[in-house]
Amino acid sequence: MGLDNPLHIAFLLLIVLLVFGAKRLPEMGRSLGDGMRGFKDALGGEHQLPTHEALTQATAAPAPAVAVPAPSAAAPAQEPSGR
Repeated sequence: MGLDNPLHIAFLLLIVLLVFGAKRLPEMGRSLGDGMRGFKDALGGEHQLPTHEALTQATAAPAPAVAVPAPSAAAPAQEPSGR
């Protein structure tokens, strides 16, 4: 038995797709690949290549700055009455 039957592998892939969802699987594959690449580079002593996250952050447009208005000095602060 085992996973030598292609039907077993297809069934296993279907279960994984249902559990994790189609949106999460590419992210998991990317992070697994980055981890394996980093491990291989660490064993071989090669230089480090930028990870997918570093490339995404470098090419992503920065979020627009939101200006928060300062409290107006002309409006007097109201103090609670002691009634």
